[in-house]
Amino acid sequence: MNPNSFPTKGNLILAKNSLGLARQGYELMDKKRNILIKELMELIDEAKGIQSEIDETFTSAYKALQKANIELGIDYVKDIAMAVPVDDSVRIKTRSIMGTEIPLVEHEGRPLNLTYAYYSTRESLDEARSKFEKVKELTLKLSSVENSAYRLANSIKRTQKRANALKNITIPRYESLTKNISNSLEEKDREEFTRLKVIKRNKKS
Repeated sequence: MNPNSFPTKGNLILAKNSLGLARQGYELMDKKRNILIKELMELIDEAKGIQSEIDETFTSAYKALQKANIELGIDYVKDIAMAVPVDDSVRIKTRSIMGTEIPLVEHEGRPLNLTYAYYSTRESLDEARSKFEKVKELTLKLSSVENSAYRLANSIKRTQKRANALKNITIPRYESLTKNISNSLEEKDREEFTRLKVIKRNKKS
């Protein structure tokens, strides 16, 4: 038997304190869950907007690329594409939302350094490169938003489990313990009161 469940005033105080902490913990978990859900909804809306913009930009970029392939030849465009330097300016940091670490993708925007001559290309190639550069920026932004949403969703799930455990298990257990100890102490007080009355009556007689 758990010693803390014995009907003593000390255990009653402990049970009441534990019940108060459990209720406070549930309130905090509930607030955290609501804040995370709000953040998640905002990220989902943002992701939808970015995805829509990516689709539009991709469509126009491929049209410009097709035009460049027709005007310059696929092999020539491929050679030019191979000469484009690798972008190593992407950095990933993190920020915290209610204790949940979410990624923050940073990209240093750089001017487009042309790796080909104007006189040997067409405007369609410049347009395609510019649009694909925009697609890259949007994709980086979308990856950050989607990863953040995924982590928030997992955090919401964990927070919900903890809140449910407090609400359905911990709080009822301490409520029951507090009630049982209180009832036992009240019963002992009544018995003691009755015993004292009997002693007092016997003394008088």
